[in-house]
Parts: sequence; structure tokens; C-alpha cells
Amino acid sequence: MFVAEIDGQRAGMIHLVGKRQSTYKISPLIVAPGFRGLVGLGSRLLEYAESYVRGHQARQLYCTVAEQNIAALQFFLRKGFIRAGSSDSHYKSEITEIMLYKPLYGISKIMSLDQLHVSVLPCDENDEEMVRQVGSLLLERLQNSFEGITDDWVRALFDGYRRRSTYDINTKYKLIYVATDSMGRVIGVAGATPKKGSPIKVMPFIATNKVAFEALLIDIPHQLVPYGHKLYIHINPTVNEVISLQRLGWKLDAALPAAYHPRVVTQQWSLNIGDETMRTMRIKKRFYDLIRSGKKTLEVRIGYDSINRIQIGERIELVTHTGSCVVRIGDIRRYHTMEAMLTVEPWGSIAPDSGSGEDVLRLLKQIYPPNKEKLGVVVFEFIRE
Repeated sequence: MFVAEIDGQRAGMIHLVGKRQSTYKISPLIVAPGFRGLVGLGSRLLEYAESYVRGHQARQLYCTVAEQNIAALQFFLRKGFIRAGSSDSHYKSEITEIMLYKPLYGISKIMSLDQLHVSVLPCDENDEEMVRQVGSLLLERLQNSFEGITDDWVRALFDGYRRRSTYDINTKYKLIYVATDSMGRVIGVAGATPKKGSPIKVMPFIATNKVAFEALLIDIPHQLVPYGHKLYIHINPTVNEVISLQRLGWKLDAALPAAYHPRVVTQQWSLNIGDETMRTMRIKKRFYDLIRSGKKTLEVRIGYDSINRIQIGERIELVTHTGSCVVRIGDIRRYHTMEAMLTVEPWGSIAPDSGSGEDVLRLLKQIYPPNKEKLGVVVFEFIRE
């Protein structure tokens, strides 16, 4: 238990319960009424507690908050806690407790996630190599969780994709999105089938790593808004994938024993979407922090269709592995090459922690090889909200 004092007065406390599983429960965190909202005491107590448990090799902090305690719930969510679920009458009759947790990833873990450059695009059915890689990934990764994953099933999936221009739900047309790395290799696949009543079944949904998995979760909801009001996935997720689903707002609807495989419990996760679903833009933690600080005001992207549809004045949610924030697009400028762009745009507003314009050019060339750069260079001017 740690107690905070201000001018000799006990102003707040935090109590931690260490568990054998290398987790710590906050039970409770209290700020005295006279000090609430004045000196950031709750934040300082939580920061001290997190530093303490990290020093004791903890892998997770967790707590519960009564649903009606909106201020406390919003406080923990702002501090990077993830909503895991709820439990009715958990501690007190007719009071619902919200369960929250925070994975304690190290700096090296976050940096390793940021080293991968992933693009999410509609599958190009005319690209034979891409189609081959999609089929191989599905056959390799899905057979342990779903029965009936065969060459015929893959062919049927692409047959449905060729019917997508009909927009006829009765034909069970498909939409297919792929996640690719900077070398163009397919590292994730998401198929979507609009249903009667306007839900959209997202299956298959598979990725070879956490970054590709999150990239698909973040990018496809806005792209699927024209096709329905709700996404749902049938999946057998790993621990890290569950963390990603919860952190990005997906809800666990059901556990389905033996629904697709006699020895597997399939889970259904869902996400409500609609006209107000904000477009998202994935961004590396390094640049996210610079945007939050106001030092980085320009973001460089490649002219994919989804990027070219962004408009001046649009609000965009920037998402990283640890948080998110909202910016508004103040201006958009386009160039044919990175070199041409850097003769006009100040490199210090693109990557202010770099040493020179040459360093920024090398960085951009590393992220976007020539086959992507030829699509055109787009510069967004961000205005923080």
C-alpha cells in the first residue's frame, strides 16, 4: 500500500495485491475528495504503482470498476487499461463490475512491433502470386481450427470474390482483404460475407503475426461500412489476438464448442459499425508520440485507393499498439516521388527526430519501395483535436 501526502495531509492511496501468476490487482485506488482533479494525484499514484510492479517483473495490472463510476472507468481507459468484460452483482447486488487490465509490455517489445511495415488492401485477383500466397496461407493456418479447409474451399472463396460486383446477398458474394509486408508478401487475410439483415461475417480471418492481425482489425471496419451495420468473426484466437480484439473495441459474443472442429471451441467476436465509424490510420509509436507532442504535423502515405479517398476536414483516428488519438486533416498535397515531395515539404515536420532530410528520405524509401512509391506520394497535414 502506497500513501500520498500533500502538505502533511493524506491525500490518496493505492493498494496492490501481488499474485502468484506475476500479476497485480489494484484494490483500490482512492483520492480524497478534497484533492480530486486538482494535482493529478490519481495519475501519479497509478504511475508509481506501475513502476513498482514492473520492477517486480509483473506482466499485468488489473482491477474492477463499478459500471456507474464513469469517471474512474474513463480514467483507467485513458491510462491504457483494456476492457475485458463485465460481471453482474459481482461485489454488490445489482451493481455491474467492469473488468479492466493492462498488459505490461516492455519498450523492446513495442519497438519490435513497430519495425514491421504492413499494408492492408483489397486482394488483387489478377495478381497470380498474391492469389497463390493467399491460398497457401489459408490452407496452412486454418486446418487445425476449422474442418473442410481444402483446395475446393479456397476456390469457392475466390469464386465468391468474383461475384462481389453484383452486391447480391443471395449469391453469397465475398470481399477479400490482404495484409502485406514491405516486400509484398501476404501475411494476413480477411474474407467478408454480407448477410441478410446487414451483418457481415468476417471469415476467414488469419494473420502470421500480431502486427498483421491488428492491421486487419483496424483497417477493414471503415471499408466495410457500405455493406452492413455489424461485423462478426468466428475465430480461435491466441492470447495476443484476444488482447488486440479487446483493445480495439471488439466484443466476445459467444463460445461455440465443436462448431467448426470437434476439438476446438470457436469464439464469436463482433463490432458495431455505421456511418459514424471513423476512418483509422495506423501509425508507429515513435511518430504517434511526436504527433501528440505537436512536433510532427505532416504524415506521408502512398496513394492507395483508401488513402486517396480521404478528404480535407475529415477526422481520422490515429492508432498505435498502445493508444489512439483523433486528428483533423487540414490539407492534402500530392507528389510523384519522395524526392519531389521533400523539395517542398519540411522534413522536420515529417520526422522531427531524424538528423536530416537525407535520413527522412532513406526512412521513407525503406517503408515504401519503388513498386509502392509509383502509386504517388500523399502528404497529410494534421490538426490535433
